[in-house]
This record gives sequence, C-alpha cells and structure tokens, in this order.
Amino acid sequence: MRSFYHYLMTYRGKKKPDDNSQLADWAFYDHNFPRHSTDYDELSSYLEWNSPFAAALVTFDALWDDYKK
Repeated sequence: MRSFYHYLMTYRGKKKPDDNSQLADWAFYDHNFPRHSTDYDELSSYLEWNSPFAAALVTFDALWDDYKK
C-alpha cells in the first residue's frame, strides 16, 4: 500500500486552492511530515501537534476515509 503522503500529493497544485490542496502543499514543504506512514494514529497525532490551519484535522479525516477505500 502506498503511503498516505503519496496519496495526498495527488491534491497538490490546484489553481483554486481548497482545504485538500492546502494540506497537500503544506505536507510537501514540511520536511518532518511522516511521509512513509500508513498509520492513522501516527499521522493524526502529527497533525494535532503541527496543524497548519483550523480545518486541517477535519480535512485529514475526510482524506483518510478516501485513502482507505
């Protein structure tokens, strides 16, 4: 299974940014983001401590649901 980060990168670079692309762009530039992780708890915990914007955790949860399909 590919990492969540790899999945998230499919949302980068939108001309009209939305929460998904904001999270993807932030993760791309955050060199400490757990890029090889497929573990919800590890990623969620990281975002709780380093949330880049108010809706980041809600956005992550929605993306995680799609990622796990």
